[in-house]
Amino acid sequence: MAKVEQDPWFVNEVYPHEPQLRAYLRSRFPTLDDPDDIVQETYTRLIKVHQASTISEPKALLFTIARNVVYDLYRRKKIVSFESLTQFSDSFVSSDEASVEDTVSLREEIHLLVRAVESLPQRCRQVMTLRMIYGLSQKEIAEELGISPHTVKVQLAKGVRRSAQYLAQYDDRSRKGGRTE
Repeated sequence: MAKVEQDPWFVNEVYPHEPQLRAYLRSRFPTLDDPDDIVQETYTRLIKVHQASTISEPKALLFTIARNVVYDLYRRKKIVSFESLTQFSDSFVSSDEASVEDTVSLREEIHLLVRAVESLPQRCRQVMTLRMIYGLSQKEIAEELGISPHTVKVQLAKGVRRSAQYLAQYDDRSRKGGRTE
């Protein structure tokens, strides 16, 4: 990266944001294996954009590109990570104020919800995860997945409906004393 570090634009406009970028990646994507690779790929893509056009908001673009690099990585792996949700639940339920019953109940509900989403078809699962876990808007999801906003809307509706059906079936089985898995 020696050549890039000599570029005054990069040194003044991009490099100072690296600590914030790393903190963002760690907090937004806690299951990320190697943030160094993400940062380097982000820099590479940003430099290519800078060479082709003027960038008015380099910090905003830096964070957007980093987010997209992570999504590309997840897409390549063809996995949907729900570890961040599980980690959230573990930190939430470890509160001294929660009873053991509340803790167990909340964990069961979260794991059931994860199973419901995991049971969805791949495209639907991707859309639901990007919306519910990562908080992307329908427009951002459409851009990320290369589909229309209407398709995102349909997939979200399908995901919510199928997840509700999954949860209702679970509830029916548990009331009848049947197995839940």
